[in-house]
Amino acid sequence: MRDDEIISLYFERDEKALAETEEKYGAYCRAVAENILRNSEDVEECINSAWLGAWNAIPPNTPKNLKIFLAKITRNIALNKLKAKTAEKRGGDESCAILDELSECISSGESIEEGFVAKELGESINRFAARLPKRERNIFIRRYFFMETAETIGERYALSANNVAVILHRIRKKLKNHLEKEGYTP
Repeated sequence: MRDDEIISLYFERDEKALAETEEKYGAYCRAVAENILRNSEDVEECINSAWLGAWNAIPPNTPKNLKIFLAKITRNIALNKLKAKTAEKRGGDESCAILDELSECISSGESIEEGFVAKELGESINRFAARLPKRERNIFIRRYFFMETAETIGERYALSANNVAVILHRIRKKLKNHLEKEGYTP
């Protein structure tokens, strides 16, 4: 079924929308959640929450790209779940390591003003990523959006995990310079 047809089912409040979403994007969204959570029970809980999130968000939203819309919902739920779990017990899993890598470029904040700045910061990072060469951009996105391991990325691009780590290090240095030029200093 085409995405626009699935979205129409959501607007009609037809529960078939959920079944079609599961059929078309279930494996994709599970992969997104698995890269973050690395626990099958948590992944399934995350997917159920993502489908509920989509149900509640469409309408009023009309996603331009359903796949990315669902990936964002899934990723945010998975990150919130991870944050809750790591608050209970501080662990050194891959997802925490990925977020630590970016912390050298980006500082975090808690106030409403800082939330607004975080939105602007996200837009700045999107501009930065858009200017990267295609392979670097894909590696950056796979690591920091989809939270894939260096090994997984390396397999996809016929690189060693160490080579991927070096590429990511160089991208982070470029990102840090970009953010400093735009006034975001960690």
